[in-house]
Amino acid sequence: MVIKRRRFKQDQSLQERLCDEGQRLRAMATELPVGAAKEAALEKARQMETASHIGEWLSSAGLQSPKVFLR
Repeated sequence: MVIKRRRFKQDQSLQERLCDEGQRLRAMATELPVGAAKEAALEKARQMETASHIGEWLSSAGLQSPKVFLR
């Protein structure tokens, strides 16, 4: 029996999904009372936004791989 992987195409880029999730978590944290759950949601939101910024930084034009010149 062959098990097939579930495959689906993403509608948004990884950076967009990370940013959206960070915004959703931040909005959810504003509705939570002060405590561990709120702090956990804010920390996760910061992680998502940081990952999004790192992804943008890595794909920026300033970080192109070095060109190899063949003679």
